[in-house]
Amino acid sequence: MEGGLSLLRNARPSLPSASSEIQPIRHRIKAEIQEIRVCTNRTCRRQGSLQTLQTLSALAPPNVSVNSCGCLGRCGAGPNLAAIPEDGGRVILVGHCGTPSRAAQVLVGLLSFGLDSDDGDAKTGLEALALRKRAENESDMGNLSLAEQLLSQAIQLKPFGGIHVLYKDRSIARLALGNYSGALEDAREALTLAPRYPEAYICQGDAFLAMDQFDSAEKSYLMSLQIDPSLRRSKSFKARIAKLEEKLAATDMP
Repeated sequence: MEGGLSLLRNARPSLPSASSEIQPIRHRIKAEIQEIRVCTNRTCRRQGSLQTLQTLSALAPPNVSVNSCGCLGRCGAGPNLAAIPEDGGRVILVGHCGTPSRAAQVLVGLLSFGLDSDDGDAKTGLEALALRKRAENESDMGNLSLAEQLLSQAIQLKPFGGIHVLYKDRSIARLALGNYSGALEDAREALTLAPRYPEAYICQGDAFLAMDQFDSAEKSYLMSLQIDPSLRRSKSFKARIAKLEEKLAATDMP
């Protein structure tokens, strides 16, 4: 299954010197943001940067990557983050981003080409995130129907970002509930929103596998592997491939 798949490289642009690239907090952004890096160095970590990283990762739309990074040179004014425009322009450095509310407001501002954010959009994003976390807890306790309901509520809020993850999570819940067509529909919706989302391809493959559509399942799994070659080392991914091969072997038996 792995033949012919080329490895994808994740090249990251280097950050310009922080001292020369600090922007005023109300600076008007002139290009779309392609990446946000959150300092997780010791000082910023003590100020809550790991929570900031988690919040931004959950709320960001699929076209904006969120990653951790080392010191951005503003120790004591953190947690700090750097927003990198897609055109390679001047990096925007933002400090004092230590709460989920502040992280959501900054993200909305960055996505709307300025840091004067809409509190309503930020609040909606946090509400959807809270529902998603509740759904995760309910799913862990085996309350899959309630988890599905909570995720549906989050989707209905239409948050500014992270909705592709909500569809992916609901696909998982629906698959576990035996709603294979619903699981497939949600996986496809997630891929419509985020065409290079490997987890959504895995969900799509799982739905196809449950529906005994083995060729389609194989294509979905291969696509996820093409996007994220590190899946080769994943035990859960290897288990999926083994299950697929087992079912294919069973269909070939006389």
